[in-house]
Amino acid sequence: MRYILLFWALPLGLFWGWYFLSLNDVNFGLLFLSYEFHVFSFRIYGNILGIDPETIPALVAKACVVDTLLILGIYALRRRREIIAWVKEKRASMLDPMPATVIDRAPPAE
Repeated sequence: MRYILLFWALPLGLFWGWYFLSLNDVNFGLLFLSYEFHVFSFRIYGNILGIDPETIPALVAKACVVDTLLILGIYALRRRREIIAWVKEKRASMLDPMPATVIDRAPPAE
């Protein structure tokens, strides 16, 4: 499972890191981090897909959210016994009556 998380998080981190660095033109002297390359690459993707290049980041963000939910769902399915035990433990601790030491205390004297 850690390899799935690694191969999911690494491309997302690389893409969004590139996206925000190139969007803000923080290029460190590298061409592929420049704003011109950012505009050029999204223009190419827009022409290939036949859509407005301005809509591509929103589409990628939606796809990332769906992928994240899918990965978290798979992870939760694999760890369902531990999650169920944790939820039962939390519910039991919420339903426990107050400890006897709290109940037996006398109110402060006036």
